[in-house]
Amino acid sequence: MASSSYSNPPCAACKFLRRKCVPDCVFAPYFPPEEPQKFINVHRIFGASNVSKLLNEVLPHQREDAVNSLAYEAEARVKDPVYGCVGAISVLQRQVMSLQKELDATNADLIRYACGDMMPNNASNVRFFQGSGSRQVHSHGGAAGGSSSSCFGHHHGSSGTYFLGGDGHQGR
Repeated sequence: MASSSYSNPPCAACKFLRRKCVPDCVFAPYFPPEEPQKFINVHRIFGASNVSKLLNEVLPHQREDAVNSLAYEAEARVKDPVYGCVGAISVLQRQVMSLQKELDATNADLIRYACGDMMPNNASNVRFFQGSGSRQVHSHGGAAGGSSSSCFGHHHGSSGTYFLGGDGHQGR
């Protein structure tokens, strides 16, 4: 009997709860003995009884995803008890917005640089035309006969970013 316990070490849950790990243990497939902190965090936040009930109610093919979600949320709650993973998501969303603004500013600088003297620095002299899925950046203030200089940029999605070809025309 003692030799069988050495061949099958108890899962992290049973070891932490100090109980015998039976062959049909609901925790064993998801809390291996090598990952004790995973169960400790889940137990601390949700409780072993609640996790056991949840795993028994979830379809077997969904249990691994459920445990991974619980483990992620538990780890986030340990790090940030008030907001948990919502706090992490909020930080990432703010970072994405900041980086998007930086990208938009850099692309605007790129357009000004790529168009050289064709693009005036005064924003009131720049018009954006929407047409055929791309945005064209036109500078006006040229000759009255319609021979004003222009620079075309390709608008990518809803991010407000523009891509220019090497000749100042729409790039793909």
